[in-house]
Amino acid sequence: MKRGRLPLTALRSFEVAGRLENFTLAAQELFISQAAVSRQIRELEALLGEALFERRHRSVHLTASGARLLAILTLSFDRIDECLEEIRGRPAAAAVTISAEPSFAACWLVPRLPDFREQHPEIDATIDSDPRLVEFRSGQAEIAIRHSAIATAWPRVASEHLADVGMIAVAAPALIEAGPAIERPEDILRHTLLHEENRDVWSRWFEAAGVAKPETARGPIYADGGLVMQAVLRGQGIALMDEIFAAEEIEAGRLLRLFDLAISHGAYWLVARNFERLTPAALLFVRWIRSRIEG
Repeated sequence: MKRGRLPLTALRSFEVAGRLENFTLAAQELFISQAAVSRQIRELEALLGEALFERRHRSVHLTASGARLLAILTLSFDRIDECLEEIRGRPAAAAVTISAEPSFAACWLVPRLPDFREQHPEIDATIDSDPRLVEFRSGQAEIAIRHSAIATAWPRVASEHLADVGMIAVAAPALIEAGPAIERPEDILRHTLLHEENRDVWSRWFEAAGVAKPETARGPIYADGGLVMQAVLRGQGIALMDEIFAAEEIEAGRLLRLFDLAISHGAYWLVARNFERLTPAALLFVRWIRSRIEG
């Protein structure tokens, strides 16, 4: 096919829809209607004489041909985007945008960000608190910090291990002083349990502590660890917190660690489009966060 006849608009719609495997989300990213995305992809399939998606009741999945085309298109569009960024040039002031899990941003990154500013006053850091994995397009974050209980890699991006997550039981000193007393792990059940996202982690903690079939189906559930942190600091119950989140609060005496037991709950990862092509400001941030985590 001659370059002058390449269906660039349809190829762009297909690339976004294929990358997200969702026509609705593709329409939102492209700022067009879902019907327009669907029409452009059907026209592309008609031109090629082959289906690019398997269309099911409420989902679409790439065919083998669609996956092959997507790999080429995503790489090509990324290269074009990088070239345009280089031509356009970077702002005079050094800056870096970091996309971080909301709980990591609230409980760990923001409290320590003054240290980064002190070490690198020439760099302006922007924190985007978002649980979704960014695609590192123009105008988006250059570095992301993501948590996963099982995943170690994600499509079309590079990832590097940052820190393992160990969940420990913590409480405010005032709550412990008010009682009931906690001498054994099962005594925690006499207090309100604070949960993050679901009640499964508390169940695993009690199982590891040797408490048979504990009743953990009570207590409020919060959307992320930052909200859990606020609740436990205010004495609203006992929480399981990431050790790296709770360390500063424990050292300051604002929280008490109740037992030595810590259960594994995945890890945090640094994610970027390509670590070898980060800007100098982003590289300095990566070095700083690694030194703080390891320290």
